[in-house]
Amino acid sequence: MMQATTQLIHSIPVDPLTGAVSVPIYQTSTFVQEAPGVNKGYDYARSGNPTRATLESILAKLEGGEVGLAFSSGLAAIDAIAKLLQAGDEIVAVDDIYGGAYRLFTQVYQQFGIKINFVDTSDPEKVFHAITPKTKLIWLETPTNPTLKISDIEAIAKIAKANNCLLCVDNTFASPALQKPLLLGADIVVHSATKYLGGHSDLIAGAVVTKDKALGEKIKFIQNACGAILAPFDSWLVIRGIETLHLRLRQHCATAQEVAEFLEKHPAVDKVYYPGLKTHPNHEIAKKQSKGFGGIVSFSLKKDTIEAAGAFATSTQLFKLAESLGGIKSLVSHPATMTHKSIPAEKRQAAGVSDSLIRLSIGLEEAEDLIQDLQTALDALHQHSPQALETVLA
Repeated sequence: MMQATTQLIHSIPVDPLTGAVSVPIYQTSTFVQEAPGVNKGYDYARSGNPTRATLESILAKLEGGEVGLAFSSGLAAIDAIAKLLQAGDEIVAVDDIYGGAYRLFTQVYQQFGIKINFVDTSDPEKVFHAITPKTKLIWLETPTNPTLKISDIEAIAKIAKANNCLLCVDNTFASPALQKPLLLGADIVVHSATKYLGGHSDLIAGAVVTKDKALGEKIKFIQNACGAILAPFDSWLVIRGIETLHLRLRQHCATAQEVAEFLEKHPAVDKVYYPGLKTHPNHEIAKKQSKGFGGIVSFSLKKDTIEAAGAFATSTQLFKLAESLGGIKSLVSHPATMTHKSIPAEKRQAAGVSDSLIRLSIGLEEAEDLIQDLQTALDALHQHSPQALETVLA
């Protein structure tokens, strides 16, 4: 059987018109029709564009699904899935949820009569007990952002099916290079394609893939009706990023493992969150359902304060302080004041996002250089109070 990397490379078509090996960018808003309603498959670029259609086909093949859809952002993709629900419906969602998804669910959809029940989905039993007759959607992130909890997709898929619920898995952190939720029983996969699919920190994009064609057509209708489509050039950028996805993820994973093992031994570090560590509580499930453990490493400090975390995050040289992840340059972020700022402190802390939690997005630099950068910043933190460290760095 052909390997996934080879299949991916050859799923990207050669242009039949010119023989171009790169997918053409159809930078057009409209298409000439032969007669009213008679066209070559496209009439208006919101409804369909050949560059976007190629990306959507690649996405479906990557995840082993029937329908792929490309959106203007990851949140636009999440929003389209939420629009499958009606007032009175309920969502069971992972407690350690991306801050943007939390904000969308609680501040937008809750006001329309959709209730969200947050639960630790790393325990399937808790998911089972959180379901009510009104539950229509189970929402997983695995690994989660930022504490990297792992949920057993196959077990939760069986629970969803038994209760007539849709199961959606946010596969952003793993990517289809490592994990394919649809093959484990999920109904929908969602991505922030901004991250590993794009891979170069140069675009904003979202993706949805469904296992079932009819469900995909429902979301496609929402995509067209609401208009949050991905532009042709950005679609081309995602295609270009996907071409090296497997190669990049292999390197991200290898370096992240080395970084996580280093952090475990440093005296300034309290807890390290990385599914590739045998000390991770969900290590065995991660090993069972993924081909690798990802490029994100999170850790907390023994000085568990926002000030200590801020001092560390502004002292690294190679790790750049920035939102987002999944690019070729390593990034550092402080979830409590950045990605998860919209989540109330008590809920954030209850989900494991402590004040000092730091998230690293491991890039493609050499592991020894990244470890040296972390060593220097952590040693300074270990030897000085946060206030003294700020003075040293000034």
